[in-house]
Amino acid sequence: MFQLIESVLFGLSVGDALGVPVEFRSREYIKNNPVEDMIGFGTYQLPPGTWSDDSSLSFCLAEAIANGYTPEKTADYFVRWLYDNFWTASDHVFDVGIATRNAIDLIDKGISPTLAGGNDEYSNGNGSLMRIAPLVFYLTDKPIEHRFAIVKEVSSLTHRHIRSVIACFYYIEFMRYLCLQIDKYTAYRKLQLELPLFFAQQNIPENETLIFNRLLKSSINQLPEDKIQSSGYVVHTLEASIWCLLNTDSYASAVLKAVNLGDDTDTTGAVTGAVAGLLYGKQSIPNNWLNKLARADDIANLAKRMEAGLAKN
Repeated sequence: MFQLIESVLFGLSVGDALGVPVEFRSREYIKNNPVEDMIGFGTYQLPPGTWSDDSSLSFCLAEAIANGYTPEKTADYFVRWLYDNFWTASDHVFDVGIATRNAIDLIDKGISPTLAGGNDEYSNGNGSLMRIAPLVFYLTDKPIEHRFAIVKEVSSLTHRHIRSVIACFYYIEFMRYLCLQIDKYTAYRKLQLELPLFFAQQNIPENETLIFNRLLKSSINQLPEDKIQSSGYVVHTLEASIWCLLNTDSYASAVLKAVNLGDDTDTTGAVTGAVAGLLYGKQSIPNNWLNKLARADDIANLAKRMEAGLAKN
């Protein structure tokens, strides 16, 4: 279990750090200046290996799991991150989404954590998807109804709309199949068979599930790159990450493809990186990237503590 946890945490943070220097750069710009290595500076003028809020909030969730998961504990770590620089790469918060900040502000003011996230259609940025990956290890052996309920709970800390919940659940279910040693193409097809029926049983509005038809009804990997968007919209990020994963055959090629899509590069890199890390293992991540990564020893220690915490549950 430790190796899987470590692979996800490092896969996520390396993908994040690869994208940080070119965040908000257009696809056209990056085509002329492709990311091929772990570079630094750029958008935020930070050294190579610096990861962003995507990793920070994922590590906060991992910390909560290590210490006995509850939504309240997770929310408390989020507050500590935003206001006290807990689990930051370099002792300051340099990137935080508006919806995430608003939700954490509400939590800090005493709002129930699972009611803090925005619940309108326009509150469907990728801020919960980007940090949900560690949850797969907490949910692997639980029934599907329980898995869905906990995913909804964790997403709702910052993003409560059902669309964000569906995106997070799809992602966790995909990762769960990889944990069970099911290959990525079989996992993709199994989700197409299982999730529409489950969503119908949960009385999720059909107009919401239809939004995910490119994943649930077709072969997204067959779409050309110009049909894949990489904005901060949660559906775009999920589609882009699965597209990158299905169209590559290594960790490095998956995350570089993700980052080179442009726009929300750190999040597309992080979401793709967590799954690619799980699929190919930490040993597949280039050593020169790992050697530049901020707080690598702390991340490895977190993986150990998370494994120990899961063993107690």
